Amino acid sequence: MAVTLSSVADVCARAREASRTLAQTDTATKNAALRAIAGALRSHAPEILRANELDLIAGREAHIGAALLDRLALDELRIESIACAVEAIVSLGDPVGETIDGHRLPNGMDVRKVRVPLGVIAVVYEARPNVTIDAASLCLKSGNAIVLRGSSSAANSNAVLCSIAAEAATGAGLPDGSIGLVAGGGRQELVELATQDDTIDLLIPRGGEGLKAALKDVASVPVIYAASGNCHIYVDASADLEQALAIVMNAKTQRPGVCNAAETLLVHESLASSFLPRALAELSAAGVELRVDERVAGVAGEAGIPVKAATEEAWDAEYLAMTLAVATVESTDQAIAHVARHGSGHSEAILTKDTDSARSFQLGVDAACVYLNASTRFTDGGEFGMGAEIGNSTQKLHARGPIGLRELCTFKYLIEGAGHVRL
Repeated sequence: MAVTLSSVADVCARAREASRTLAQTDTATKNAALRAIAGALRSHAPEILRANELDLIAGREAHIGAALLDRLALDELRIESIACAVEAIVSLGDPVGETIDGHRLPNGMDVRKVRVPLGVIAVVYEARPNVTIDAASLCLKSGNAIVLRGSSSAANSNAVLCSIAAEAATGAGLPDGSIGLVAGGGRQELVELATQDDTIDLLIPRGGEGLKAALKDVASVPVIYAASGNCHIYVDASADLEQALAIVMNAKTQRPGVCNAAETLLVHESLASSFLPRALAELSAAGVELRVDERVAGVAGEAGIPVKAATEEAWDAEYLAMTLAVATVESTDQAIAHVARHGSGHSEAILTKDTDSARSFQLGVDAACVYLNASTRFTDGGEFGMGAEIGNSTQKLHARGPIGLRELCTFKYLIEGAGHVRL
């Protein structure tokens, strides 16, 4: 079936129509559709890889950089991983119809608060073809129709993936229009999507601060921002240094182009001679560009490690690349203050054996995910046992952290009486 129509309004209108049926679709049918999508991904892998190669060629010609190319690239292993993520969602409980709360009023009426789909969810995302399937699968399982709008850098990959998923879903019994794709219209298309008040119930932008700013200027539909991750690792005075080094390296270098990678390393000043030289050396050897404060620069200079002086902007940056800002702090309170001033509310970590420091950091840091002695790279719906995710919300209302099945639902009150009238 075709998934790209002549206008944004048409795609959204068809999604609205489909959403009415999806809200009443039983779990077995939704799961069958997801299994069909997973199977179709595997059987169409050569077609997906051909489309992805076109995007990679264009990306190299446009010099989009190694990190973005990594986010864009698909191979057989990644396609299998995407298919497995879909099957993981099948195994999750269906949130639709769950009773959140319930009670009987003194007058004998029964009140239940029940989870229901939001309706139509639009997802705007950048160079990550896997989001096409992750987002569609989560929306279908939670009873929502979805309208996808990917970036031009992944246009070929997204078109093929969306077509495969839509055809598999309708073939398994879901309504036509459950998965829609809009693409190719530039900023005006984004504006149109963000103002579909009659058809879009929620818009989730998954991208950098530029995308967030562009939508804030125009959006009239409700928005949850799966926004940037300026994540910090704070190595406290009492940290296990071997453990700390492994966590820092993982958080920065395992996959630097993702929002839960560390962008700033804070080190207690008492570790300037024992931990910093080794950490800087290993980071530099791994290819990380270091942007540092004056004290760290002194340590690096003595050890012959190349660094750059950090500007004020360095502490606010989400690099999504092999770049790390490094500073020393005098205390846990100073680390908390630095995170409060520069963090994005995504994921923050303290590495310590001191209970008081751990407690202060956990209570004092305002972020969706706060880690103790663990890498920020775990902020992920799959890692949290939620299946795939649409993104990580840094907001505080409705959804915070990984946006999974329950975050794609709202609720309604069901009230049952026996001829009750209000006096």
